[in-house]
Amino acid sequence: MGRPPNGFLSAMSADDYELIRPHLRSIDLPHETVLAKPGDELERAYFPHRGIISLAVKLAKGDHVQVAMIGRNSLLGAMSAMADTSALNNAVVLVPGTASMLDLDRLRAAADQSSRLRKLLARHSLAVYVQIQQIAGCNAAHPVEARLSRCLLQAQDLSGDRRLLLTQETLAQMIGARRNSVSLVANSLQQARYIHYSRGHIQIDNLDGLRQTACECYATVKAQYDGLLGP
Repeated sequence: MGRPPNGFLSAMSADDYELIRPHLRSIDLPHETVLAKPGDELERAYFPHRGIISLAVKLAKGDHVQVAMIGRNSLLGAMSAMADTSALNNAVVLVPGTASMLDLDRLRAAADQSSRLRKLLARHSLAVYVQIQQIAGCNAAHPVEARLSRCLLQAQDLSGDRRLLLTQETLAQMIGARRNSVSLVANSLQQARYIHYSRGHIQIDNLDGLRQTACECYATVKAQYDGLLGP
């Protein structure tokens, strides 16, 4: 039986994977499921097969702004597996899908036995940090159209699906913009036939068009991820 379709699990050596294989469980990731809140002690690691987990910060007025996305190429819980830290952000299922789940104690025990696994966890933690850093700069400096195109491209890469269930309110949180600005830009992208958008359902029709519209942050994050994790 092959490994689940997740980049972290695929990158593990055969010996390391065998340390956790008996303890992996397949689960559904329903839309908007809260997997962690700031200060929570994480008990499980999640390895998405499909779907996306959003990491977001809550602002004083109650708004949430996304700082990173975790999809089929990585995991939620890498830092906690190494440092036994509490959650720093809200972790919520952004795009529904499926995942493998593992008790963090099992992952920590495996990492204690393998320096290769510890290095792999460190690279995945660094990849998420790189994304957080780049998105912070992107949201501060780039226009809404470029940010939305970047975000849609990242979501397609991480989920493996050109069909995305994302409301305008969610899109606004993802790029740190006002909802009316997102509505205008989404309409512009639809008129250009890059996407089709209807009642929270987005169909990406033209990836090349979105790449031309996106800022350099999409290519930068992708290149850094490929360098850290492999293409």
